[in-house]
Amino acid sequence: MSKSYLELGETHCAIGHPKTAFWQWMLTVDHKRIGIMYAAVMFTFFFVAVFTALMMRIELFAPGAQIMDGHTFNQAFTLHGVLMIFLFIIPGIPAIFGNIVMPLMIGAKDVSFPRLNWFTFWLYIFGCLVALTSLFNFNITEGELLFNFADTGWTFYAPYSLNTGTNVVTTLVAAFILGMASILTGLNFLVTIHRLRAPGMGFFQMPLFVWGIYATAWIQLLATPVVGITLILAIMEKYFGIGIFDPSKGGDPVLFQHLFWIYSHPAVYLMILPAFGIMSEIIPAFSRREIFGYRTIALSSASIAGIGYLVWGHHLFTSGMSDLAKTIFSFLTFFVAIPTGIKFYDWIATMYKGKIVLDTPMLWALGTIITFAIGGLTGVTIAMVGSDIHLQDTYYSVAHFHYAILGGVVFLLFAGLHYWFPLVTGKFYKEGTAKVAFYLNFIGINLLWFPMFIAGYLGMPRRYFDYLPEFEIYHQISGIGAVVIISGLLLMFYNFISSWRNGEPAPVNPWNATTLEWYTPTSPPPLENHTKVPYVDFGPYEYHHGQPKVKFDENMKRID
Repeated sequence: MSKSYLELGETHCAIGHPKTAFWQWMLTVDHKRIGIMYAAVMFTFFFVAVFTALMMRIELFAPGAQIMDGHTFNQAFTLHGVLMIFLFIIPGIPAIFGNIVMPLMIGAKDVSFPRLNWFTFWLYIFGCLVALTSLFNFNITEGELLFNFADTGWTFYAPYSLNTGTNVVTTLVAAFILGMASILTGLNFLVTIHRLRAPGMGFFQMPLFVWGIYATAWIQLLATPVVGITLILAIMEKYFGIGIFDPSKGGDPVLFQHLFWIYSHPAVYLMILPAFGIMSEIIPAFSRREIFGYRTIALSSASIAGIGYLVWGHHLFTSGMSDLAKTIFSFLTFFVAIPTGIKFYDWIATMYKGKIVLDTPMLWALGTIITFAIGGLTGVTIAMVGSDIHLQDTYYSVAHFHYAILGGVVFLLFAGLHYWFPLVTGKFYKEGTAKVAFYLNFIGINLLWFPMFIAGYLGMPRRYFDYLPEFEIYHQISGIGAVVIISGLLLMFYNFISSWRNGEPAPVNPWNATTLEWYTPTSPPPLENHTKVPYVDFGPYEYHHGQPKVKFDENMKRID
């Protein structure tokens, strides 16, 4: 059993050979350590965003002002959205598991550009710091530090974002920097997957998580520049009044929405595709069956990435567009559900007659099938023009979004944390505690968000800090759900931290999985992963043949 990453000494560094453990971590170019550092920073912001959401739930527990006024509430939901979307969910799975697991899965020593990977991490940290500076203004004359975060919502819609007196420009700059980090990450992963696969591993011998990262990387590379340009135009509009989005100067605020959603709807698939990849790893491992429809799952990831560029218009059904455009965008939104449905069919077919083991990763995967199905099916109603006009900007769309993102992306991120925890730490978590945490989260999300479908259908608008008395019961049930899910989150992370420090040692391959990351000589893996070059002459999920025998050739030269 090898030492924990917290105890390792020597490691590759971007600059020199630092002696202290702190600088070894700060300057490391080891993809596994960079992934762990991403996780530490991202989950810090995640819990800040969760705390902000709890404050909003407390405010909404009863009609009238409780703990904040309307302006502060606007700033709170903007802070929650910016932290969750830009600092956690969009970069989360690619940055954490794309770094830690993807090179191991393809048999590479590291990513193609380790120093660029190091630079990208610190560029992300710089973007986070800029976002934090936008929280406050320092009043020099009064000597006061004032909370002055943007109050526009995470979408920064013009023309309000151009006229508000809050720190919206600093927030836009932070989002631009984080977008640049996303582009560089996608580029690095694309080159890694194309150039550093193990000998014998063609594209259709890659694990499906790698396919998810591959499709995501193309979205990062091609779609993110669009939002970068949009943010620059908004900053120029704010400072120079060039009249692109401001209607008082001949601009069109709807243009901002088009440019923003041309990126931001593909970003939804940027979030979910690697999460679907995690699902495709867990289902066969805990069903002890080869995955059903490997090629259709792989190609559906590419299909979702491609079609996802064409569906942004359903966000603008109430903003003003022709009936023909509405019809086309509605059809394309329905169409993107087809490859998603193929994945669900293949996952369920994989479990059919399988020897299912209900360990914690499998519980998270099965729970996600339910919660994401609710999110996906309620999205179909929003894709219909007639119903969307009624439901647009109500709590129905908020509930749909959270079922899809929290109940899909974040739940599968937690599934991946449990699945690869023994690989990263060499320790087992407490299984009983992990299952209790899962049930608390699963019950909590349904208590928290399902009542909002009803409230939204009845006309409760989103982003309001006050409401009519007839909506009180729905907000109170949601408040109880928030407490339940936060209890589950705290229990889950307590289990992770205590198990990493004092957990039972885990064998190299505790799940008897068949993908390459489980064939490293030790757990956690050594510095350059596989000590010998793996040769792949089998599929990634050949459970029906028993445990495949990976061939290693110590005389084979690597191209990396």
